[in-house]
Amino acid sequence: MARTPRILHLLLTLCILSSSSISISSAPSATDAFLGCLAAAGIPPRLLHTPASPSYAALLLSSVRNLRYVAPGTTRPLAIVAAAKPAHAQAAVRCGRCHGVRVRVRSGGHDYEGLSYASLDRRERFAVLDLGALRDVRIDAARAESWAGSGATLGELYYAVGAASRALAFPAGVCPTVGVGGHLSGGGFGSLMRRNGLAADNVLDALIVDADGRLLNRTTMGEDLFWAIRGGGGESFGVVLSWKLRLVSVPETVTVFTVRRSRNQSATDLITKWQEIAPALPWDLILRVVVQNQHAQFEALFLGRCSRLLRLMRAHFPDLGVTQPDCEEISWIQSTVYFAFSSSSKPLELLLDRGEPDRYVKAKSDYVQEPIPRHVWERTWSWLEKPEAGLLILDPYGGRMGSISPSATPFPHRKGNLYNLQYYSFWFENGTSALEKRMSWVRGLYEEMEPFVSKNPRTGYVNYRDLDLGTNEMEGNVTSYAKARVWGEKYFKGNFERLAAVKAMVDPDDFFRNEQSIPPHPAAKGWSSD
Repeated sequence: MARTPRILHLLLTLCILSSSSISISSAPSATDAFLGCLAAAGIPPRLLHTPASPSYAALLLSSVRNLRYVAPGTTRPLAIVAAAKPAHAQAAVRCGRCHGVRVRVRSGGHDYEGLSYASLDRRERFAVLDLGALRDVRIDAARAESWAGSGATLGELYYAVGAASRALAFPAGVCPTVGVGGHLSGGGFGSLMRRNGLAADNVLDALIVDADGRLLNRTTMGEDLFWAIRGGGGESFGVVLSWKLRLVSVPETVTVFTVRRSRNQSATDLITKWQEIAPALPWDLILRVVVQNQHAQFEALFLGRCSRLLRLMRAHFPDLGVTQPDCEEISWIQSTVYFAFSSSSKPLELLLDRGEPDRYVKAKSDYVQEPIPRHVWERTWSWLEKPEAGLLILDPYGGRMGSISPSATPFPHRKGNLYNLQYYSFWFENGTSALEKRMSWVRGLYEEMEPFVSKNPRTGYVNYRDLDLGTNEMEGNVTSYAKARVWGEKYFKGNFERLAAVKAMVDPDDFFRNEQSIPPHPAAKGWSSD
């Protein structure tokens, strides 16, 4: 284990010991003291960026995927610390606690509600700890393991796995620009989840900086904290720098298809039937649906050859009418390009492209536990034909997902859920009118679907952050546990209480805080998972 540099320890120990809590600071001197502390701790000036720095704006935008949170008037960080090694993250945490500056951690992915780089509180003085440079991915093909930095993207992870072996893969999401750190810490579902579970189910170890600036691994952090960061949102508990991952075996040849059916080609009937068929398919087959405009697109990944896939489809879903020309036999790594870019013939190097911020986004999610009636789907087309309409994404569960205990990780949405339903709205035009129309569309459709989705609570996926569900409110200087439960139980159900208990043990002063961070449990002193 790496040790905290001696100079950092000497400079900061007394300050940390004298500060048991942190409050919003309004004095410019706090910023100067924070930056001075970082410099004294040995962080090079080239890694410290303030609004006065020429590099600040470009770095702030470098991994933004939702332009709603860089619009004029958005509260911006007083500094960005571009960590190049663990000691830089340790210094940011310790100096932040010393000088009343909160630290928000950004690993480099989508972050639907901008919680890693923006604040709804205009009074808050915070810094962003950017992990984009901590993106090394090391593959041990013989052991079927990998260490991946939180700043890597899924595309970079997939590219490294594919370069090492055609017979190995990692079960995670379909979008290659998603950051590894955020994806894993929220659970992370994708095209292999029905056979191999979530990304978080395949985490073996992690390296984290805690609220005291200590560098810990699984052994030294303990099993409670290790449990919490694998689905409970790592940013509530510390700074997860890297992850040790279990790679999974896949055939050297897999099969994919995309079948598009319009509303006039029985799309309504197909979606209605899909709801019961897809979660019950063999574990090595996933069939998801994207519904947009007036058509439904059925997308499949099968861990095997086309001939067997066709037999399965004829047996389980003949109405979809899949034929041999629809199928494409490729490698698993090519399948990641296929789903990301709608073509398997595009170069694998596209997985390394981090892209540019180009859109405004609003998303919401539901879990569906009983098939939604046909007449509801028929009614949904009227929402999808509106000029401001977005799209719906239906990801089936079942398989391995139904065999894992809902308390095995903080992610509770296992057995009993047919699929995850995402309402996704995106637009490119700036302005209040566009914003209001798009936000109204996604919120309106979400409201209309309420009678047909999970209840008590109506649940959602934490990686599809949704501030409409509620935000943290303060009691004294600590997040209100009772009010956080309103949104917390929607993401985590019964696991929310344990998450709050872990928070109380590892960050009782609530240093790692944002609009939907886990609060310390008020009655968690001495709490144990035993």
